[in-house]
Amino acid sequence: MKCKINRNAAKVLHNMLNTDEAKGKMVRVYITHMHGDHAHYEMKLDTPAAHDEIVKTDKDIDILLDSREEFLDGVWIKYFYVPEEGFEITNPSKEPNGHHHHQ
Repeated sequence: MKCKINRNAAKVLHNMLNTDEAKGKMVRVYITHMHGDHAHYEMKLDTPAAHDEIVKTDKDIDILLDSREEFLDGVWIKYFYVPEEGFEITNPSKEPNGHHHHQ
């Protein structure tokens, strides 16, 4: 499985992972809602479970993805400061036209 993270997201996630509440936990991306041809994604701090794959990124952050969910393979985690500060998680390899955005 694959996962990409932009530089802003890596910075924010590094800060999240360096808190006391994150001790022993990793970042999990999961699907909150499916629409047939695309999915909505969220993140949380979690520990690995039976069907998880720990995906190494080029930003030194490991991401937990459930290997049973094909729509998680290829997710891209981005963080933007403008126009609104926040994360955006998409999967260009699975979504029509590669640009269906949700936060």
